Parts: sequence; C-alpha cells; structure tokens
Amino acid sequence: MYDFHTHTFLSDGVLSPIELIRRALVRGYRAIGVTDHVGTGNVEYVVKTLVVDCANGTNRWDILAMPGVEITHVPKDDIDLVARTAKELGAKLVTVHGETIVEPVEPGTNEAAVRSAFVDVLAHPGLISYEVARLAAENGVYLEISARKGHSLANGHVVNMARQAGAATVLDSDAHEPDDLLTLDLIDKIAEGAGLNKEEAHALLKTNPQNLLAKLGFGPVPASDSRP
Repeated sequence: MYDFHTHTFLSDGVLSPIELIRRALVRGYRAIGVTDHVGTGNVEYVVKTLVVDCANGTNRWDILAMPGVEITHVPKDDIDLVARTAKELGAKLVTVHGETIVEPVEPGTNEAAVRSAFVDVLAHPGLISYEVARLAAENGVYLEISARKGHSLANGHVVNMARQAGAATVLDSDAHEPDDLLTLDLIDKIAEGAGLNKEEAHALLKTNPQNLLAKLGFGPVPASDSRP
C-alpha cells in the first residue's frame, strides 16, 4: 500500500510522526507521505521536524517515509509561494487541501494548486471542473481519491473528471488516527465504490503511486507480502 496524505500531532493528527510511520509499516505500507497542515507561519517548523523523523523511519525500517505538507486554507494567491517554500525547506511531497464539498475552502484553490510547479497532489478536490482536471493532467498534478469521511463523497465525480481529462489519481487515507490507515480490503472497496474498472483500479493502487514516487525522485518501491 502507498499513501501520500497523512497527519500527525504536528497539526490535527494524534500520533507523533515516528509512531505514525511505525504503525503504517505494521499495517503493511510500502510508502507513506507525512503531510501535516501548513500555512505561511508554521511551514518551516513542520517541514524541518518531519525531515528528521521521516529519515529516521526510512533508515531504520523497511518503509519509505516522505516528509511533506498539506497546504490548507491558505489564500489561493499564496499557494505557489508556500509550496515552493516547503520544497526549499526539504519537503519531498506537497499536497494542497482541495475544494471539498464539506468545508469552506476558498474558490479557486483547486486551480491555483494545479498551476503550481511545486504541487504534487491535489487532495480531495471535491466537484473539480473538467478544465481544472485537464490542467492537472497537463502539469503532472495527481488528483486524490479520498478514504476520509465527507471528503470521499465526491470520489465518483473526481474519478469521472480525471477519466475525461486524462489526469492521474492516487488513493490516500488522509489519516488522523491509527484506525484511519488503509488496509488492503479497504482500498479495493474504495476503488470499486468510486466506479473504477479493474484496469483503472490497478492504475490507482499500483501504477500511479509508482509513477508519482518516480516523479518525486524515488526509485521503485515494490509491493511485499512480508510483515515486520
């Protein structure tokens, strides 16, 4: 399993970064992005902390832990600046909190995110338009299929727009607590529930994560049936 969107107590999660990484490893994860919420004021503290803990987890255990951020409720005109700053500080993965249907995200956030050269994933983009999905495809920004309650309500729409626009998708947990982490059974059900056929589900769960890892500068992270 691959997951590019999780949270620790550095924002609104409940676990320390290293405990989250350990629990993901035991759950069967091959790679995890630790992406706490940031804005202009806390991006430096969050990234520098996650760089240390993710390196520790990756070096000691059989899991790739990527330090990252989720740029959340930042004014749309500042998204590119915060994304660039996060990368300069050492973030390997930048996600942006998209325009979910259950939160008051500023309109235009989706478009600002996919236009930034420093953004990798647009998280739970809600009722994303075809035009923005097409920009995501052109700029190599991945659209998230979400396992999180509320955010997942628009999964079918996101899949449909991504399919029409040729955009790549990844499935993420948006985990805040240990029980939010993905399982093999759950990811299959989410893919099926989002209306994906077998070929599309394989791309969502295997091919696209590997492609995103390559885009981020990491080598192949093969699946494994072993458990620690």
